Amino acid sequence: MQKIKIIVSGGGTGGHIFPAISIANALKAKQDDIEILFVGADGKMEMEKVPAAGYKIIGLPIRGLQRNFSKENLKFFSRLFKSLRKAKKIIKEFKPDAVVGVGGYASGPLLHSANKMGIPSLIQEQNSYAGITNKLLAKKANKICVAYQGMERFFPANKILITGNPVRKDLANLKDLRSEAQHFFNLDPSKKTLLVVGGSLGARTINHSIIKNIGAFKNEDIQVIWQCGKFYHKEMKEKLAKADIENVQVSDFLARMDLAYTAADLVISRAGAGTISELCLVKKACILVPSPNVSEDHQTKNAMALVNQDAAIMIPDIESRERLVKEALLLLNNDSKLKNLRTNIALLAKPNAADEIADEILKMINK
Repeated sequence: MQKIKIIVSGGGTGGHIFPAISIANALKAKQDDIEILFVGADGKMEMEKVPAAGYKIIGLPIRGLQRNFSKENLKFFSRLFKSLRKAKKIIKEFKPDAVVGVGGYASGPLLHSANKMGIPSLIQEQNSYAGITNKLLAKKANKICVAYQGMERFFPANKILITGNPVRKDLANLKDLRSEAQHFFNLDPSKKTLLVVGGSLGARTINHSIIKNIGAFKNEDIQVIWQCGKFYHKEMKEKLAKADIENVQVSDFLARMDLAYTAADLVISRAGAGTISELCLVKKACILVPSPNVSEDHQTKNAMALVNQDAAIMIPDIESRERLVKEALLLLNNDSKLKNLRTNIALLAKPNAADEIADEILKMINK
């Protein structure tokens, strides 16, 4: 039997890359004789993260259009044509049985070329508001895997499958890690713990909201694990030292997110699709502060999908400095509300997303 070959394309952010890698891992687990090639955008983080996960990747010169006028926009069409030409060449040489697009610039030229060449394609859309690339590709795609209800606003209803977003396997079962987590972060088991995360680079508004109101934590009987991101670490560490508060620990990056989630009674976070999927899986009460710096304000739409199910609290970015810490402290002192949020967010978890998507890809090929 001939080896199955699949191209996985897309990237630009961790929200696209990590689901793509999870899908590839699920495919490998189901089929030994499978060859997977990634196609990303030159200079973007997938060119580093994908090889680190053990997969080959080829970059396209594609870039997105800047929202403000920029000289870079003048190069958009020449880069697009070069990317389409390169994508066609990659497909001819690799001869994939199917292609998978996870959103992001690179998936546009690759899936467009594959569709013209009659190769089956599957799209995975992480957000509750579809990205431009996926909307353009949807008409020709065979299947579209989504994480939210109501996506027929963007895609043909007969192609949609609600699979959820793939998340890291290490988050699937945290129930026996509580004491390890408390020991790892040197926490008092008798006190509540707040986890604040803003991604690996950091979330400016969340960081400034915490540091502006840092005094509020001084006399509270709670502990804070705060990942401020590498861009803000030096500044936040210095300000925290001046505030002389013992129950707040700040770091640039949390290597053991499984333990951080396990320790937390409440999580403050941005509302990226991947993060939300993780919060559903780990069943954590959360306050979401959507980033205003994303296309189509899709993080607010992601957050509202949970708020409408009474599964999260949302605070707009612009109100965060005044409200965030105050509401977090009120919530940590309200056990029934915490329990209600935990119960409702757990109902939205899709722990087998990567496996379900992998099954659809293989089904598509076998047809």
